Amino acid sequence: MKKIGFLSFGHWSDEPASQARSAQDTLLQSIELAVAAEELGADGAYFRVHHYARQLASPFPLLAAVGARTSRIEIGTAVIDMRYENPLYMAEDAGAADLIAQGRLQLGISRGSPEQVIEGWRYFGYSPAEGESDADMARRHAEVFLNVIEGHGFARPNPRPMFPNPPGLLRIEPHSPGLRQRIWWGAASNDTARWAARLGMHLQSSTLKTDENGKPFHVQQAEQIRAYRGAWAAAGHGREPRVSVSRSIFPLMDDRDRMYFGHGGKEADQIGFTEKTRSIFGRGYTAEPDRLVEELREDEAIAEADTLLLTVPNQLGVDYNAHVIEAVLKHVAPALGWR
Repeated sequence: MKKIGFLSFGHWSDEPASQARSAQDTLLQSIELAVAAEELGADGAYFRVHHYARQLASPFPLLAAVGARTSRIEIGTAVIDMRYENPLYMAEDAGAADLIAQGRLQLGISRGSPEQVIEGWRYFGYSPAEGESDADMARRHAEVFLNVIEGHGFARPNPRPMFPNPPGLLRIEPHSPGLRQRIWWGAASNDTARWAARLGMHLQSSTLKTDENGKPFHVQQAEQIRAYRGAWAAAGHGREPRVSVSRSIFPLMDDRDRMYFGHGGKEADQIGFTEKTRSIFGRGYTAEPDRLVEELREDEAIAEADTLLLTVPNQLGVDYNAHVIEAVLKHVAPALGWR
């Protein structure tokens, strides 16, 4: 059994074929797609965060709105770039959104990917400390965030406050109990996956990974997952870890599917460079359901993961993306034992 959700990057553009022509379109349609996915029986609605781009950015208003409109589905990010975040302010936003969603947030955070702007985090007011890289800064921000959402007091109260204080040091409010156990780290390498395990974060592994040994993408990703689980076991956490992978999967069910995706596409791994690091990019899957089932059986990383996030082409509109999600849930997942 696997949890199956969707992952939206939330693009918008003025192109005639796009059904998401503005930021408002994308935000409102994201909410509607989450509602539709819950009605279809999907398990998660996840959103990517990119700054300086015509894509979803500040996630917490959207997460809170989805939480208010749904009742069961998990609501998450994949991922929030921690180079840009004030960890304490983020803890307030996350606590509020999780309380609105009644404890359904699954927050994916990370060092982030290459952005639209050179060192864009500097415009947000953040700079690495002396001897620190931007990746180090992201991990430092993440550790502060993890600490404050534990709910322990750390701030010395004013002896003459505007409102009465509880005794002792004060914590970030609102506090949402249990949120600390629902934080995920988006890891591109095996080492950062192990680091996330030691800190008790779940693992999100996308369709891009540092190329560490030249093996096929899904094999390297499966090795990363096993390394993560080994580090989790060694750390002795008293709970089970979760692992998600994301994939582009399009069953060809009707003429619309064949028009959009029936001409082939990224059906093999690709090699490229992200900030001078050799990376491997995983393939997509497009075929009739029977053939998809056979191809997906060979994907070792999907087999290792407990959660699968379907990347959706959000500019094609809510109805079409709900159709894609339904096709996977009804015509692919059961044959693979995921449902």
